[in-house]
Amino acid sequence: MELSPRSPEAKLGLKVEDLWEIQEPQLTPSEKLNSCFESIPVSSFPPAPSSEVIEINSDSSLAEAVRILSEHKILSAPVRNVEAPEDASWIDRYIGIVEFAGIVVWLLHQSEVAATTMDGSFFENLASSEFYKDTKVGDISGTFRWAPFLPLQKSDSFLTMLLLLSKYKMKSLPVVDLGEQKIDNIITQSAVVHMLAECVGLHWFENWGKKKLSDLSLPIMKPNQLIKVHEDEPVIKAFKLMREKGIGGIPVVEGGGTKAIGNISIRDVQFLLTAPEIYKDHSSTTAKNFLTSVRKYLEDHHDASPMLRGTITCRRDNTVKEVILKLDSEKIHRIYVVDNDGNLEGVITLRDIISKLVHEPPHYFGDFFDGVVPLPLNSRV
Repeated sequence: MELSPRSPEAKLGLKVEDLWEIQEPQLTPSEKLNSCFESIPVSSFPPAPSSEVIEINSDSSLAEAVRILSEHKILSAPVRNVEAPEDASWIDRYIGIVEFAGIVVWLLHQSEVAATTMDGSFFENLASSEFYKDTKVGDISGTFRWAPFLPLQKSDSFLTMLLLLSKYKMKSLPVVDLGEQKIDNIITQSAVVHMLAECVGLHWFENWGKKKLSDLSLPIMKPNQLIKVHEDEPVIKAFKLMREKGIGGIPVVEGGGTKAIGNISIRDVQFLLTAPEIYKDHSSTTAKNFLTSVRKYLEDHHDASPMLRGTITCRRDNTVKEVILKLDSEKIHRIYVVDNDGNLEGVITLRDIISKLVHEPPHYFGDFFDGVVPLPLNSRV
């Protein structure tokens, strides 16, 4: 892959390169990277390709939120408080982040409560239920730990941003323009990995990217700790596991084996809610049937999706660079590590990659998290 001088991400990589070259020689490569990223403000990060920040009004229904997220192919969006006055500051204009993960958590909880009155086409009933159509986004914003509203100011550093997206498990970070009192950009884990992919060929990146996964202790999770669902198990189990374990995706493995036949992500719940005809019976639709049905649905609608390309894998002796390029080109959030026989050995997520790029200095954040609104009580942050 050639480095494009016209790419905003490549230009950003060149800025890191300039800083890398002037670092003190006694610093380790890891310390150099930390210092470089601490010197670059978040305002330097390129805006999303659409250049438009998608927002969802607090009085939108969950059904409307799912439609907006699906249409724009995004996982989350900031929630604008429609009751805030026109001259309100940003802290009063936004009440949280809504994302598929949070909606799934809420819906699964509600569906368990209402399960006694639902039979047959479970999700078809759920998608047409009053609590799905009538519940407002504002009613659930801030009630789940997956997406607290944790904005960055444009003057905050790249190091802060990278640590929040990795160690502190934030999936997206709004960047607030204090002058305009609005969200100027949203930085996601995917956007950071794309930036890294655009830095191929630069000394600082190659120094880090040539390391093998095993050299960086990746994958983090041991094979017997990998959360998975078997192909003949109900697909609802996959979504419940994602809810219980706080993860964004899960591999589907062949019956009784350890070879993956597909991946179900939290984003895929959109198919159950926007096209419930593919899910007729929640007690008998297996994970394998769900994968088959969704793939056929995508083919019929000529909709490109990672799900159509099967399970994306790598091996422990692959380099970080190779994995980054594959994650970016395939537009996926996780890649499964397999052995020579194709058996699952672990999973590597975007967060895992970013977490190996930087480290948190002692007492780095200080009072940074004070006053974050709203911050759920059970948040990790």
